[in-house]
This record gives sequence, C-alpha cells and structure tokens, in this order.
Amino acid sequence: MADWNESQRSDQGFGSVPRAGGDMQSRAQYDEGLRSYMLSIYNYMASGVLLTGIVAMLTATTGLTMAFIGTPLQWVIALAPLAFILVLNFGLHKMSQTTLQIVFWAFAAVMGVSISTIFLVFTMDSIAVTFFATAGAFAGLSLWGYTTKKDISGWGSFLFMGVIGLIIASVINIFLGSETMAFVISGLGVLIFAGLTAYDTQRLKNQYQYVAGTQMMGKAVIMGAVSLYLDFVNMFMFLLQFLGSRE
Repeated sequence: MADWNESQRSDQGFGSVPRAGGDMQSRAQYDEGLRSYMLSIYNYMASGVLLTGIVAMLTATTGLTMAFIGTPLQWVIALAPLAFILVLNFGLHKMSQTTLQIVFWAFAAVMGVSISTIFLVFTMDSIAVTFFATAGAFAGLSLWGYTTKKDISGWGSFLFMGVIGLIIASVINIFLGSETMAFVISGLGVLIFAGLTAYDTQRLKNQYQYVAGTQMMGKAVIMGAVSLYLDFVNMFMFLLQFLGSRE
C-alpha cells in the first residue's frame, strides 16, 4: 500500500494527540477514538468481504462465470482487481473520501466476479467451512496484532518480499502446472497472509496517532479496510486449496 503516512508526520505535530504519559482523561479520549477508528476499519472490511461473497455466488449461480471462462474476458476479470488496487493507491490524495468509498465497493464487487470460479471447482460445504476457518484465524491473528506489546513492524519488508515471491511463483506455475509447487505456494500463502494480518493490524493501530483529527482520517479508514480485506481474501483463497473439496 502507498505510504502516505510520511506526509502526515510532517504536517501534524507529534504533540497533537495524547500519549501514554498524558493525563487520564486525555488518554481515555485517545483510546476511545482508537477503538472507534479500528471498528470503522473492521466494519468496512467485513462489508467488503460480504459484498464479494454475494457477488461471487450470484455470478456463479446465474451462469455468468461459465460464460466468460475460456474467453479473453477471463483475463480481464482476473486482472481487474489489481487495476483497482493501483487506482486506490496512486489516486488516494486526488480522490475525495466519497469517491474512495465508491472505488472500494466497486473493487469488492469486481473481486467477487473474479473469484466466482471457486463455486465451480469446490463444493459449497467446503467453501463455507474454509470461510469460517479463515474468519476464526483472521480474528485471532488480528486480535494478537492489536494487543501484543511486541513491535512487529520489522516483518513488513520480509512479508512484502514474500508476496512478490508468491506472485512470481504462481505465474511460473501457470506454465508448469505442478501440483507439488501449487501445494507449496498455497502453504506459504497462508503463512504470509497470516503474518500480514497481524502486521497490518498493528500498523493501522499505530497509524491512528498520525491521522486522528485530520482530514485524512476518513481515507485512512478506507485504505486500512482495503489492507485487511486483501489479507482475509488471500488467506481464504490459499486455505481453500487445503480444505476445499473439489466437485
């Protein structure tokens, strides 16, 4: 994700929000604001996941998925979510909060169309089991990332390189068609996005002090939801390779 926090550090003084050493009332207000901020992120993220699931199911059950499989449109739909990610990152400062919201919902809907093929490959029961398993794992990892006193900011570079490696390996395996390599990629994918869930949660928690009370806060909520949404969806897709029962 685009690192727009740097500008906030220079635009907003470090003393503009209460720190741990502040008076009790200020600290309580800060904690309440932080909880509200994180809850807003989780609400956006959960709503995006729900929209993606509904769109994916409708696309598959209405036959639209079968209609684009094997056509050039299949590649357009598969790559469309990446285009939305680029728009969200590079257009962040230029778009209004309302526009950013619209792009987020559109992104979630397009992602649903993109992953609708899972309903043609895996049984509905196994998809449901995997979804709830992912939800449980996500909740536990995010809670740990939020509450841990351990600084895990150093994980960022390592996990980012892991994501790049996953993308490269996945592209290579499209041509190789190796089941063993696909298994390894899925296993690494689960671990990497599990780590990113905890890392992103802590990052977003720490980020609050820089955006609290600024015009950027609304956008920060949406972009935070995008980060956690991607962690959840990717962890689900990789975990499905292990828990999913094929049709």
